[in-house]
Amino acid sequence: MGHHWTIDINGINFNLDTLIAMWAAMLFLLVVAFIGTRKVSIFPTKLQLVFEKILGYFENLVSGMIHEDGRKHFPLIASLFLFIVTANLMGQLPLKMIELKHGEIASPTNDINLTAGLAIIVLVYYVCAGIMKKKGKFLLHEFSFVGIISMLVEILELITRPLTLALRLFGNILAGEILITALLGLAAWGLPLPIMFFEILVACVQALVFTMLTTVYIATAVNEQH
Repeated sequence: MGHHWTIDINGINFNLDTLIAMWAAMLFLLVVAFIGTRKVSIFPTKLQLVFEKILGYFENLVSGMIHEDGRKHFPLIASLFLFIVTANLMGQLPLKMIELKHGEIASPTNDINLTAGLAIIVLVYYVCAGIMKKKGKFLLHEFSFVGIISMLVEILELITRPLTLALRLFGNILAGEILITALLGLAAWGLPLPIMFFEILVACVQALVFTMLTTVYIATAVNEQH
């Protein structure tokens, strides 16, 4: 993995390669979603069946973890998984083999700016959901010494949760691309292939981990404590 292609706009550097790959991932999902839902039938096509299996899994996950009104959080959860798994795979086979003038195509999620942005979206979402559900009791459960200490601990968790989400996804994808690049330098044929296929698995697992942790955070924010 080489340096990012950067572009300077009013003194601010933007990573153009990951920015292009991010928009490409979103465009790909829009096109696939349009094709997959254009002719929905009780006798599904293979593409429709794939979407039904994926969305059905996350619908059951959300309904099982979020006790009340779980389905209203389902669009965010499913969209996060589909986008992240697509973005993770953007820098893998066969795109890894494409050589461009400025370097190779990188996964958008190997850019900390993107993973931090996703984590902030999750943070804002579950904090707003918790406030709407529990009102003033979202952080301060009771006005006492123990209640205030618990509130301070929860505020600390609010700060660290998006940080861990962003760093975990960024670190795993970046480490995989660095490893593959090093192996390509040692032996361009044969040796990197097993690691490339392993990184495809890692890309899927990391998207699932990010999504499941997001579901846990939303459930923690909106579920009533018993």
